[in-house]
Amino acid sequence: MFQLNEVQVGNILFINKLHIPDKRITCIMGESGGGKSTLIKLLNNFIPYDHGKITYNGEDLQLIDPILLRRNVVMVSQVPVMFEGTVQDNLLIGLTFSEKSTPKVEKLQKILSIVCLPKELDVDAEELSGGEKQRLSLARALLMEPEVYIFDEPTSALDEELEDKVMGNIIEEIKRREKTLIMVTHSKKLAATFGEVIVHLKGGKITKVREVTTNG
Repeated sequence: MFQLNEVQVGNILFINKLHIPDKRITCIMGESGGGKSTLIKLLNNFIPYDHGKITYNGEDLQLIDPILLRRNVVMVSQVPVMFEGTVQDNLLIGLTFSEKSTPKVEKLQKILSIVCLPKELDVDAEELSGGEKQRLSLARALLMEPEVYIFDEPTSALDEELEDKVMGNIIEEIKRREKTLIMVTHSKKLAATFGEVIVHLKGGKITKVREVTTNG
């Protein structure tokens, strides 16, 4: 899926070698300021790198049209991005970007149920709480059905019980679709429960990569 070799971003990130496999759940962990967010922003060409090479499915990332790349590699940032309009408007705008057809209302409602967001589609998105906006942004990404989902602290605004439920539902859906999830998280419990590949970063460098065969 992704292969990084001798990748450097200023004084922030130094990746000697890293392979992120497809159709697996990769959790990226480490202290604040360790380079986690920088690493995932590289993967959909959101920021440039100074040195080295990154490939996506064997193709040089820098040679892929960024728009086409971001339709296949969808990122959800820690601070949820909301657009003017309703819950439905915010769900559909991702499909507009990815040039996909508008689904039936029933599918939109199902996506909201997956992320545990029991809201009517005509509710103004700006009226939602921080945690609700976070879940709406996750729902929008699910609806786009990309090859790769990248989440940056996707449950930071949720309590532990809701975090377990939401992420359990989302990961079940991603696994059902046989897609890939790359997730930055501070939650050791989340990583231990769902992570199949655990990447540890410290000071912009990888200190350990651990692969597990089963989730526990």
